[in-house]
Amino acid sequence: MRRTAAMRRGTAWTRWLSLVAFAGFFAGAASAAQEEIEPQATFRGGVDLVTVRVTVKDSRGRPVRDLRESDFTLLDRGQPAKLAGFVREPGPIGLALLFDVSGSMDVASRLERARETAYFLLSNLRSGQDEVAIYAFDKTLHLVQPFTTDLDGLRARFTSIAPWGMTSLHDAIASAAQVVAPIGSQRRALVVLTDGFDTSSRLTPAEVSRTASAIDVPVYVMAVALPIDARKAARSAAAEDADTGRLSDLARWTGGQLHVTTGPSDASRAARGIIQELRHQYLLAFEPSSEPGWHPLEVRVRGKDYVVRARGGYVAGQSRPAS
Repeated sequence: MRRTAAMRRGTAWTRWLSLVAFAGFFAGAASAAQEEIEPQATFRGGVDLVTVRVTVKDSRGRPVRDLRESDFTLLDRGQPAKLAGFVREPGPIGLALLFDVSGSMDVASRLERARETAYFLLSNLRSGQDEVAIYAFDKTLHLVQPFTTDLDGLRARFTSIAPWGMTSLHDAIASAAQVVAPIGSQRRALVVLTDGFDTSSRLTPAEVSRTASAIDVPVYVMAVALPIDARKAARSAAAEDADTGRLSDLARWTGGQLHVTTGPSDASRAARGIIQELRHQYLLAFEPSSEPGWHPLEVRVRGKDYVVRARGGYVAGQSRPAS
């Protein structure tokens, strides 16, 4: 099928991102493993591709690591899409930490607990291999630390983060996701450290998730709850979702997840789980549809009753995802 000039322009960013992403995945796998690995699918020259990062867990919440390309079915607007690439080897991670520095984070040491959660994330990463950047947000997004593989000195940067303003949580997530997108050589993700309250965003959670989904950046939200609310943790997640426009849905639509933490043990367990998920993501690639507009995606895994998470869709026929 011939592509129009508009379609070629509209998917140029996807082609570049996809090629860089797969090159990075293979490079990371080669450096991480000394043993010989089985050959993987490669790209066909000149083909525009969309990438989909997929997390698969078993019924006990453990990552499933041994699936093959034939185990996956990818549906684009309900129709099967033929895979053009598949990677499953572990590789380096590119993680952006997004700190909420609104005034509410100054209550009951919430910001200190967010810093503690960030320490747990760092402790599961590999200095010299994985990349981390630090951002802060109130009404706007602030760069605290550009992406670096030197993780040993990052703890000191956390102490410079202090609460000072109102909260534009949804807007900040959308902006940060677009900043993270170009680091296509990594298993990238955005981790938001917040109390979950949004007081001034222009964007809705659905608009934010569409932006992040369209550029394949999973968003993990780590919501800091007060220890005195530990007994209400199960209801807390639902209540906070309602107050903030359903943070759980926002994260899930991007392929990420909401974690409500009420203490160090919760935070440590969630941080370890997030890094483990990212380390063992599957990366699928396929040729996008020629029909412009939003394309819902669904990823299915054959066989057992696995829990599968992936981004909710992509935009075809335009240079940037709609926000």
